[in-house]
Amino acid sequence: MKQLLLVLGLISAAAPWPTIAAETPAAKAAAKAATPPAPAAQQVQVITSMGNFTLELNAERAPLTVAHFMRNVDSGQYTGTTFHRVIANFVIQGGGFDAEYKLKAAPNKVVNESGNGLTNQRGTVGMARGPEPHGGDCQFYINLFDNEALDPNKTRWGYAVFGKVVQGMDVVDKIGNVATGARGPFKEDAPLQPVVIERIERVAGP
Repeated sequence: MKQLLLVLGLISAAAPWPTIAAETPAAKAAAKAATPPAPAAQQVQVITSMGNFTLELNAERAPLTVAHFMRNVDSGQYTGTTFHRVIANFVIQGGGFDAEYKLKAAPNKVVNESGNGLTNQRGTVGMARGPEPHGGDCQFYINLFDNEALDPNKTRWGYAVFGKVVQGMDVVDKIGNVATGARGPFKEDAPLQPVVIERIERVAGP
């Protein structure tokens, strides 16, 4: 199975041991009242030339990545881009190249949040990047399979998961099975017929 490039790195999680103290019912109630509510789940619809699917974004676990992705959504960065990399039983990757397979400028980068506890399971969405751990810009991918090799460990950075497909996984699978080959700057794995992301838009809440 082909895998995205993984770069050796080091994730430090050194922290002092916490002080353990007995909690009274009143203290527990006060702590609960002081805990801010988790942010409401944000959903977006990805409208493509092969059908639509919906992503639910996890701003609690990946706040920087979700905010970065939503800035790209709201600015129209993804309009007219494609899924330029498709590998069956692995991932579909898009958001960075247009229908002529030309790279679309995306100067802003995002901090790598791959240590957030979310894993690269089938149906999850993650931030693509190059060799630089914090090099994610606008490209994202969706896992077609459980891809543990994309998760971080003690000696390397992983790829940050920031949401999941909650509707339309059949469309994602359909995209994941298109014919691929050499197109534009890619020697392989590019759809021979472009799969266009017509737009990504917010899904209205209840």
